[in-house]
Amino acid sequence: MSSPIPRAKRKNNAKFLNGSIMSHIIRMTLTSAFGLVAVFSVDFIDLFFLSQLEDKDIQAALGFTGTLLFATISFGIGLSIASSAVVSKAAGAKDVEKSHRLTVNSLIYAAAAAAITGLILFLLIEPLLILLGAEGHVLDLSVEYLQILVPTMPLFALSISSAACLRSHSDAVQAMYVTVAGGLVNAAFDPLLIFWFEMGMNGAALSTAIARVAMMVIGFYGIFHIHKIRYRPNIKALKEDFKPYITIAIPGVLTNLATPVGNGYVTYAIASYGNPAVAAWGIIARIVPLAFCAIFALSGAVGPIIGQNLGGRKFDRVRQTLTDALKFNTIYTLIIWAILALAATSITSIMQVKEETGELVIFFCRWLTPGFGMIGFLFVANAAFNNLGRAHYSSWLNWSRATIGTIPFVHAGAYIAGVKGLLAGQIIGGALIGLFSVWLSQRAIKTVTIEYSDAQK
Repeated sequence: MSSPIPRAKRKNNAKFLNGSIMSHIIRMTLTSAFGLVAVFSVDFIDLFFLSQLEDKDIQAALGFTGTLLFATISFGIGLSIASSAVVSKAAGAKDVEKSHRLTVNSLIYAAAAAAITGLILFLLIEPLLILLGAEGHVLDLSVEYLQILVPTMPLFALSISSAACLRSHSDAVQAMYVTVAGGLVNAAFDPLLIFWFEMGMNGAALSTAIARVAMMVIGFYGIFHIHKIRYRPNIKALKEDFKPYITIAIPGVLTNLATPVGNGYVTYAIASYGNPAVAAWGIIARIVPLAFCAIFALSGAVGPIIGQNLGGRKFDRVRQTLTDALKFNTIYTLIIWAILALAATSITSIMQVKEETGELVIFFCRWLTPGFGMIGFLFVANAAFNNLGRAHYSSWLNWSRATIGTIPFVHAGAYIAGVKGLLAGQIIGGALIGLFSVWLSQRAIKTVTIEYSDAQK
């Protein structure tokens, strides 16, 4: 059953078909980045408050839990990519009724997928942590933390998918509010639960769970109240829309899981250097998404722009979107490098880490940051592949980065320069994959343009 709103009164939100591409990219990326800052700051806020306890076991536990927690976040973002792709194409084709239907159905798919995956992961928490190298009291702390957060995976999936749908309806500001709400709620509850109620890591986990509830509420408010989407789901439409959604969702999820899997291998390799190295890796793993939030956001922000213009058959704007996104990525990386290089010592002081842990964090900030910009090329290419019907390219490239772009480079780096070489090896391998993805994405756009032109003849 479709929305009761008369078709004549429904609003078409395909705003990316006209105007400056770079302006659209900057606006969408910065608002999305501000939202992602809120998502990733939740984890960083936890790290900050828990570091005040000056407990080395907690610092090490955060290194292990960060890997699995990032995997759950990546899973949710992968589902949101599918939501963005199907909804933005419908919006670009100016099929308002279909875009409303896909918005609701994609949220149902996301919730179901996250619930099933969350249950499986919940049963495997302890074995996975042991596989990563956690043991003793550090293992116990990590298990308790994740047992609180993993069951909230459906809440996060609904939140991040609702934000993606809002962006696909050209409402970047309301999408930003979804994730900002999470950051604010988490910042408010963290000190209360960690210190006042003396719950430690469990308090941080409960605070994050509460924040995810707030995010979901704000997301639903934007979709159902502000945009007045009134579609009532039915089995026939759910079956019909499932194939185009899952065709993008599976490679989208696999693509996003490649990064935490690669990080998991790095965690395993670093564990042999002791808890101080693991603690440093935990801090680095939280600095990266926060500092490079705009790069992570760029992929999600560019997707709707490409999707709408592809749906509107404006192939020159599709090509320009990729070019401008790569320029934005490069400029942003140089700015972040300068900031992190200057702030490296201050970061270690704020996190109250010293000696080997602090030295590794400073090394990353000052010398390895530029390489992440080239890895960012891969994120931009992913957006193109996911919206051009080449989502499997994203999976191949990201898993190449997680395997051949990680394992041999990590071992070679560790052999040459110990744990510092290990960290450098991961960045170098990923950068090479990123450069290759730029060439492949340009080729994909050219191929799709020819296919669409031939189909119209």
